Amino acid sequence: MLTHVLFFILGLGALVAGAEALVRGASRIALALGISPLVVGLTIVAMGTSSPEVAVSIGAVVNGNTDIAVGNVVGSNVFNVLFILGISAVITPLVVHSQIIRQEVPIMIGASVVLAVMVLDGNLGRWESALLLALLAGYMVFLVRQSRAETAEIRDEYAEAVRRNGGWGSHWAVQVLLIAAGLGLLVLGSNWLVDSAVAFARALGVSDLIIGLTIIAAGTSMPEVATSIMAAVRGERDIAVGNVIGSNTFNILGCLGLSGVVGSSGLGIAPAVLNFDLWVMTAVAVACLPVFIVGREIGRGRGLLFLGYYAAYVVYLILGAQDHDALDEYSAIMLSFVLPITVVTLVAMLVRHQVKRDAAAG
Repeated sequence: MLTHVLFFILGLGALVAGAEALVRGASRIALALGISPLVVGLTIVAMGTSSPEVAVSIGAVVNGNTDIAVGNVVGSNVFNVLFILGISAVITPLVVHSQIIRQEVPIMIGASVVLAVMVLDGNLGRWESALLLALLAGYMVFLVRQSRAETAEIRDEYAEAVRRNGGWGSHWAVQVLLIAAGLGLLVLGSNWLVDSAVAFARALGVSDLIIGLTIIAAGTSMPEVATSIMAAVRGERDIAVGNVIGSNTFNILGCLGLSGVVGSSGLGIAPAVLNFDLWVMTAVAVACLPVFIVGREIGRGRGLLFLGYYAAYVVYLILGAQDHDALDEYSAIMLSFVLPITVVTLVAMLVRHQVKRDAAAG
């Protein structure tokens, strides 16, 4: 077991280092080719921070562990919103840019709903996976075209962020070497992480799915954790939010799309995901809209609330994995009290926000 723990830690380290090297090298080359910093920030940097999820999910599919591949994406999306935005908001209240509210969050919600509809039959087929990739390509083209109309202030903010992410060396050969090293570390780290996680699941007597939803999901989200927390600390508070929302969209369209195409018969979706986790992921995406709209800020109070919800989700997974006697009682409390209170609170927030807007307009 000690050996598996060591390789798990080494795998995480390799994934984080590989993602960092890939982002730095690709960002520098893209800038040298004349691609705008804003486009680099919205595409290469966002996809680079999601590269561990891609590497782990594809590696899991190749090894026949589709539950890890699916659990990794679903768990990462829940972790990104509830934990990363929660901890970032606790550090400093996060500003939510109007474009994120009008465009990025609805696109993330749309991707979540499209995925939910596709997998209702218990499988994400290869053609459906190819459609997800096509939607991702269209989204990337849309972002590139839209970036030409962005304000100078937003361009400057992304330019500064990309310059920091791409600061190793100026010669193109150095950047190519970084890209190659990053890809190699991602492949190596994903193999170590998946093998160790499967060993953990066997030793602890839990399913691959639970490991994918929790340990692997949190581990592969480390680049997003580092990027968003550092952006919050530096005062780039809208980039901290945009990084999470963009990564979630890419996880669904790109990560699951690639994994499903690689799989010989697509991706089988476990009943537990269909019955619970998929809807948690979708509900979290939908809940972002009213939370972001009100005040266009995620304050420390809402950050703590996000962290509390993530803790409640993990407790549910742990109780379910152990088939604990308290699971039914815990589920009843969540459904009878926490869920209705959450819905009423979100609706009240929206109504109050609309009343304030009407009063200001009058």
